Amino acid sequence: MDSPFEILGIEPDADDAEVDRAFRRRVIEVHPDQGGSAAEFNRVRSAYEMIKEGHPIEAVNGEVSGDTPSSSSSASVPDDGDEDEDELGSKIEYLNYEVLDDHGWDLGDDDLFEKAAAANLPHEDYGQFLVQENETLLEAAENRGYAWPYACRGGACANCAVAVFEGEMDTPGDHILPSTMLDSDIRLSCMGAPLTDNMKVIFNVKHLPGLDELRLPPYPFEQAHMND
Repeated sequence: MDSPFEILGIEPDADDAEVDRAFRRRVIEVHPDQGGSAAEFNRVRSAYEMIKEGHPIEAVNGEVSGDTPSSSSSASVPDDGDEDEDELGSKIEYLNYEVLDDHGWDLGDDDLFEKAAAANLPHEDYGQFLVQENETLLEAAENRGYAWPYACRGGACANCAVAVFEGEMDTPGDHILPSTMLDSDIRLSCMGAPLTDNMKVIFNVKHLPGLDELRLPPYPFEQAHMND
């Protein structure tokens, strides 16, 4: 039965900066794309939320216990896409590319997000969250409890690619995407952040033509050796 501090691997007197660094480290360690699991990812997320929100820190049966953070918390998963209107940030409406085939939708459908909103999709596949200042899109998704695809986190692969359906997203210069992808509004969520107050993105587009060959396998750095 681990406490939230034990789950993050820090001491109970750790300051906010140490808590944040530990969370970033643990998220990478337990992320499903790095050999972890969604359950462990959510456990780490819950531990971080409880420490930041100052809730009770006991653990029961290996799970974090205590009152869960309120739905208005910037770190919590939104309820039906609702966010605190007074909270600063860019509102992101997201859709998982993997569900398009299941519903007979196409990436070029003008009413794609209207159809997604009416389809009663789970939050893992469709919803809204806020990206706050100094967060990349990938960081914001993870900070709201989602496990979006990624690999290198440094612009050297296309695992975290998203298609910007509406709005604008910045594009740091050090990235792998060719100009044809940029012209098609493909961006890397590990590096980019919204430039507009509202944005609609389709995530998990790494298998699109032109991106598939730019992907990396899961946990590539753990598999690599100095003699490779």
